[in-house]
Amino acid sequence: MKADVILIQHPLVQHKLTLMRQATTHTQDFRRLLKEISMLLAYEVTRDLPLKYETIQTPIAAMEAPVLATEKNMVIVSIMRAGQGLLDGMLELIPTAKVGHIGLYREPTTLTAVEYYLKLPHDTEYRNMLVVDPMLATGNSAVAAVDRLKEAKPLSIKFVCLLAAPEGIQYFHDQHPDIPIYTAAIDQRLDDHGYIIPGLGDAGDRLYGTK
Repeated sequence: MKADVILIQHPLVQHKLTLMRQATTHTQDFRRLLKEISMLLAYEVTRDLPLKYETIQTPIAAMEAPVLATEKNMVIVSIMRAGQGLLDGMLELIPTAKVGHIGLYREPTTLTAVEYYLKLPHDTEYRNMLVVDPMLATGNSAVAAVDRLKEAKPLSIKFVCLLAAPEGIQYFHDQHPDIPIYTAAIDQRLDDHGYIIPGLGDAGDRLYGTK
């Protein structure tokens, strides 16, 4: 069964994404906007988290109140380096989440993903994973990351990005039809260099002020 692509069209997400797309947006503003959007994305991605009920005491009376049943079993995995921008905002909303990192770079000729780093919590088999990377372009990095993360046998995996290209969505779901994709926008296509059109440029470079 093929998983869904969930398009997050909240007005605040779309407005902030438009500001990020603009070539005139400076690094500090780009970084702030990405953090703000990541918090909004985390709100949508965690919409299906289960609740349990605990007895609490308000200033007036005791009550059975809802709390997260899985608050401490989440791990957010950042695909470095641009994934750090999404990670920071999500941790503001889910501070109890553990964090994993996978380092991948895109080989410039073949556009294939090359892994150079992997560090995960030791108990991933008891955890739900959110894998974060601002761009789903060719899909090579996302597929390579999920290939490796599935080896850790987490309870579930969701892939969260800011922008996706149709080619990347197709390739990702060809390889991982069971993993849902959450994104704020599906753009037109890729150019000959594997960049999303219209996109927003290189997310890592814009996030950190590099070229």
